[in-house]
Amino acid sequence: HDRKSPPCPNKHKNSAACPANATICNGTSCVLSEDNFNQILSTILSAVLTVMLALVMFSMGCNVELQKFWGHIKRPWGIFVGFLCQFGIMPLTGFVLSLAFDILPIQAVVVLIMGCCPGGTASNIVAYWVDGDMDLSVSMTTCSTLLAMGMMPLCLYIYTKMWTDVNAVVLPYDSIGLSLVALVIPVSFGMYVNHKWPRKAKIILKVGSIVGAVLIVIIAVVGGILYQGSWTITPKLWIIGTIFPATGYCLGFFLARLAGLSWSRCRTVSLETGMQNSQLCSTIVQLSFSAEELELMFTFPLIYSIFQLLFAGLILGAYRVYRRHWVKTNTDIEKTEQKEDPKSTPSRANVNGGFVSNEDK
Repeated sequence: HDRKSPPCPNKHKNSAACPANATICNGTSCVLSEDNFNQILSTILSAVLTVMLALVMFSMGCNVELQKFWGHIKRPWGIFVGFLCQFGIMPLTGFVLSLAFDILPIQAVVVLIMGCCPGGTASNIVAYWVDGDMDLSVSMTTCSTLLAMGMMPLCLYIYTKMWTDVNAVVLPYDSIGLSLVALVIPVSFGMYVNHKWPRKAKIILKVGSIVGAVLIVIIAVVGGILYQGSWTITPKLWIIGTIFPATGYCLGFFLARLAGLSWSRCRTVSLETGMQNSQLCSTIVQLSFSAEELELMFTFPLIYSIFQLLFAGLILGAYRVYRRHWVKTNTDIEKTEQKEDPKSTPSRANVNGGFVSNEDK
């Protein structure tokens, strides 16, 4: 709506039908002025959350070792499995769900856009809390964001052409590029700090992991507040928004295990598969569709984001219960060994908070 629209000429005549702040009135049809509060709140929170996310990714980089990270790049079997999950399983799952629930074409398109998006940075934070392979997590997020510039158009061309003109979907390559920069630069600084000052890096990592967990909750709450007027949509999209991330987590884990990856890497691939960059999806649909079309499907990325976080929380809770009751930790032994040999390289168990890896059992 253009905020410069002329004042309502029939405001007094239709005062019973139209709110006092309506800018256009025609009988009982009214258009309200823009809500500047939401716009200002969105701008401020976007800036704050961007800075916080950069700091969190810096802390996550403090858990990444350059040699292991480069090892994943040189021998990219884990990255390749993640690639198959990200751009194979997720778009196909979105396509099958859209057909199974027989949703509107415009709604099917947004489901597919979500399925074609690369992994989000939230997966790196959750991967830390489930003792995942952080080197693989960061390398997968980086590679999927980079490859999205080519794979997203290809997947959308394959899966959406039965519902819409492929050229109708506008891909914000600048946003994808910014996401890549916002990931690579802070993580690179974190890796440097981990290399030069490993003890300080562990402190930064612990603080950043807590801030990251809080940040995920804040983003979910803010999204619900800013877009509270868009929650009235078909129940089918709620059901798909529930099934879609759960399917991504499960299939990602089983495919990784089928490929022979260790348990920690299976957890990592699972999270990278199910946790999509929902913010990028929201940007794409806003650029591609009219206001009338957005009413039918704009909320889906928010629904997906809520349930992907909910299931990630359940995975984290289940993993912590498993570690507490079924796996013995040797935290005290490891701390003793570290004191006796302070020059020794800290193990991943130490870096991840004192848990002992059970991968070889």
